[in-house]
Amino acid sequence: MDWILNDEMGLTLGHVVGWAAASAMVVGGVIPYIPQYREIKQTQDPEGFSVLVCLALLIANTLRILFWFSKRYELPLLVQSIVMNITMFLMIHLCVRVRRNNAIMRTRERVFSGEDLRDRRGSSKSRDERIGIGDGVITAPAGQIKRAGSTSKHYLTDFDMKYFWQWTDFQSYLDFMLVVWAVGAAVTYLMLSVEWFMETVGFFAVFTEAMLGAPQFVRNYHNKSTHGMSLQMVIMWTLGDIFKTVYFVLRNAPTQFWVCGSLQVSLDLAILLQVWIYRKNAAPRIVHRGD
Repeated sequence: MDWILNDEMGLTLGHVVGWAAASAMVVGGVIPYIPQYREIKQTQDPEGFSVLVCLALLIANTLRILFWFSKRYELPLLVQSIVMNITMFLMIHLCVRVRRNNAIMRTRERVFSGEDLRDRRGSSKSRDERIGIGDGVITAPAGQIKRAGSTSKHYLTDFDMKYFWQWTDFQSYLDFMLVVWAVGAAVTYLMLSVEWFMETVGFFAVFTEAMLGAPQFVRNYHNKSTHGMSLQMVIMWTLGDIFKTVYFVLRNAPTQFWVCGSLQVSLDLAILLQVWIYRKNAAPRIVHRGD
């Protein structure tokens, strides 16, 4: 078979396998997030997924792209970084949208419950405060007033570190990464000829990616539960990271890549261990129709 491909198309079986492996590297990193994306969209609950994972991957892949200008590693790894950045923005956009919609629904529930409370107890208007909402007016007990749409909003331009990477609009996340890209490009241009600096950039690129599961691990530990986290996503993480680490070794990628890949596999296994440990604390899953 190998000699037939070689004679007819100028290809060998090795070329085909190599291209297949390269293609798997490009899209393989995205696949684990598909079930998590679908789960968030179906349940309308993003709380089981840490958006800090997105931050870690955005920083890691940005550093890897910058490192390419010094080391010129394989092109599929560069394309993978670009594809992963796009994927992380899609995940962030979904989480922000769902949280905003949930906040609006909670505000409406508070408004309606305030009105129902007044009707049931027959409280006098003198003890109530009136609020205008659209064209209508509702009443609620004093001290429990909640204006529709009064949910707190946080933006990058607030410069409040308490809400860093917890902004309520997608544009803030995009603006932050634009600043990171601009600063990173400028520094790389100035330090491109400094070998130790670029090697350090390469190390932090893969080390940050290796630690991407750490926020999820910490969240699970604090919650003493893995509810809301897609088990399929973590299993795919593990399989993908094993494949990626083997690929790094076989393709003689820079040392930083396979060392940190091994660390990444270890962290994936630790999260899978949490699934088993906290299995009794798993909350029932609620699936909403229409998504």
